[in-house]
Amino acid sequence: MKVIIAAGGTAGHINPGLAIAEKIKKEHPDADIMFVGRKQGMEYKLVTQAGYKFSHMEVTGFQRSFSPENIKRNIITVKNLLTAGRAADKILNSFKPDLVIGTGGYVSGPIVQQAAKRGIKTALHEQNAFAGVTNKLLSKQVDKVFVATEKASKYMAYPEKCIPCGNPVRQEIVNADTLKAKTELGVEGKLVVLSFGGSLGAAMVNKAMQHLALHNRNRDDIVHYHVVGRYDEGEFVKFLTENKINDENKIKVYEYLYDIAKYMAAADIIICRCGALTIAELSCMGKASILIPSPNVAENHQYHNGKVLEDIGAAILIEEKNLNEKSITDSFEKMYQNPQLVKQMGDRAKQAHNPDCIDIIYNNLMELL
Repeated sequence: MKVIIAAGGTAGHINPGLAIAEKIKKEHPDADIMFVGRKQGMEYKLVTQAGYKFSHMEVTGFQRSFSPENIKRNIITVKNLLTAGRAADKILNSFKPDLVIGTGGYVSGPIVQQAAKRGIKTALHEQNAFAGVTNKLLSKQVDKVFVATEKASKYMAYPEKCIPCGNPVRQEIVNADTLKAKTELGVEGKLVVLSFGGSLGAAMVNKAMQHLALHNRNRDDIVHYHVVGRYDEGEFVKFLTENKINDENKIKVYEYLYDIAKYMAAADIIICRCGALTIAELSCMGKASILIPSPNVAENHQYHNGKVLEDIGAAILIEEKNLNEKSITDSFEKMYQNPQLVKQMGDRAKQAHNPDCIDIIYNNLMELL
């Protein structure tokens, strides 16, 4: 069996692809699986670290704001689009897949579209309640569309192709062990906080975590891990230094955590954005959270993702327009002062997890073949 998985852009697109690949490989050890993505994107490192083949295809999106730099990027995007079909054909001719799966990102478009035209079996996985433009267009051509919720089916061209299943998570998330993770990190007996703003980072989340670091600076019972993202350029560490918060036993800063599953497992409280995959991982692990949805996404889908957990009492949701020193410290203090509430929130998060997700996807893919 030969399978291509096209995924790119963010970890929210790449990790579902890795989860699907992991399941196929578990059931069919001899399966030949190759990912297609941008070599400059994070998919290259994530995929190759996981041990899968990788084929590079350059596909980028249009920049909507006007500036000399963005005009230059849009010219490159047009060039990439004009050559994408030919690049996809070259990959398909060389690898000869039996199945092509797209899990999001611009790179999914050309490779899935060309495969569908050839009659190769194709499938999509849409992580959000509101489908992205690429998947909306591709849904007309593919054989099956896996969606996170029943509601998401309504936004596809052919709802009858849609199979609600939730979002697949990697086995390392499923198997995560809190006590083991805390022991490995040497934080037994501490309240562990993990915060991140997405794979690229988020300035507003970073600012909120500065407020929280100041708020907790004299507490020795807390260990805080914060992921600043690629675009921080040292500002967060500079802030800690200027405010004499230099004790690494209290707060540790990373640009990116490739083994984030271990840190999520160790965490008692997680503060983050509301990407669909993040919500799935929080639910799978049963973690209490403070959620800060990004307002810069189509159809405000992160807010709707986070509302699912807030509505069942599993999370505190703070919209970015309301994010400030008081709102973040008050929310944290509510949880810090009530360990039983934190446990209750984690238990309720677990209720939102669909443990059958990856089996639903796998069984339907096998039906196609």
